[in-house]
Amino acid sequence: MTDASTPFDASIIGGGPAGLAAAIALAQRGARTALVARRLPYADNRTTALLGASVELLESLDVWSRCRDKAAALEVMRLVDDTKRLFRAPEVRFSCHEIALDAFGYNIDNRSLMLALEARAAELPNLTRYDDEAESVVIEADDVAIRTAGGQFLTARLVVGADGRHSLCREAAGIAVTRRDLTQTALTFNVGHARPHRNVSTEFHTPHGPCVFVPLPGNRSSVVWVSAPAEAERLRALSDEDLSAAIEKQSHSILGRMTVEPGRNVFPLAIERPQSFARDRIALVGEAAHVVPPIGAQGLNLGLRDAADIARLAGEAITSGRDPGADEVLRRYDRARRPDILSRTFAIDIANRSLLNDFLPLQPVRAVGMHLLGAIGPLRRFAMREGLTPTWRR
Repeated sequence: MTDASTPFDASIIGGGPAGLAAAIALAQRGARTALVARRLPYADNRTTALLGASVELLESLDVWSRCRDKAAALEVMRLVDDTKRLFRAPEVRFSCHEIALDAFGYNIDNRSLMLALEARAAELPNLTRYDDEAESVVIEADDVAIRTAGGQFLTARLVVGADGRHSLCREAAGIAVTRRDLTQTALTFNVGHARPHRNVSTEFHTPHGPCVFVPLPGNRSSVVWVSAPAEAERLRALSDEDLSAAIEKQSHSILGRMTVEPGRNVFPLAIERPQSFARDRIALVGEAAHVVPPIGAQGLNLGLRDAADIARLAGEAITSGRDPGADEVLRRYDRARRPDILSRTFAIDIANRSLLNDFLPLQPVRAVGMHLLGAIGPLRRFAMREGLTPTWRR
């Protein structure tokens, strides 16, 4: 173990994908980096749709080549209005080839992604792993003192809080959070199906939220089915045979006969946003910095952009001999992340509300908006590019 009496340049607390990406990115930029996260067997069968810039980041971290063969390309995004309301929007299709791309991104199981990130992290000589959980985070004038549950101590000039919704780092920095619970729950699972998906991701818009089928390698897809909480629990309790029949019906049999694979997860949905994304030597990434519903595959993609930005800004400070946890660095990080996170959260919230609202005059407004999006080429291409990477980042 590295002598903890010498401060690290940066310490990342939390070992999910965003935290690991931040740790690797900081270490690659020359920062003396600590990662405080317990190694746990990753048995979760959830998947993540990695969009444009996220794949580019993983390539730059020498991670993507280690898991690329476990991913399925996303070439077409298909939106289907399945609300059965009086005024329904026409189907909208977005093709990556229309904006000269081979794919919008790739859908990969989280276990394969985590294994690739862990393997790369283990190779970096200036990345020290504390296989433990942070028990206390105390902000001091020149650094942050961290005590692990196992009694180890370390200090760092910058702490990256990647410790999730109930962030110890966020609490230590005194950053308040605005939270709104949604009357929706997401049920996630994977399915095999008789027909090929042809790299088309299909999102059915229902009165209770989206039901999304995202391609996986082979004749398989991951499913995110958003519904009312009681309905989500009812679906989770079904037998494999009954849930297979229910999801095939919900998909209108577009992929033929479906077979549910083992593993189901239920997540109550909420929107969370902290008042600040960085303060007092602590920068927030991932779900410590934003919680959004699973619409448009924005959650982890936002988290990876968090990781890229804090690594870039802290790395620039270290290279020029400055303090990576200085207020000026954190203000720049907050300014970099604020428009991205707020605009995505707003767009996701509006899209979700439009599904849940039965107010009749709003139905034709939504239908016309979707029609224009699908019919006007420049508008459609603008929406595709913005969905992948915000204008100011390009």
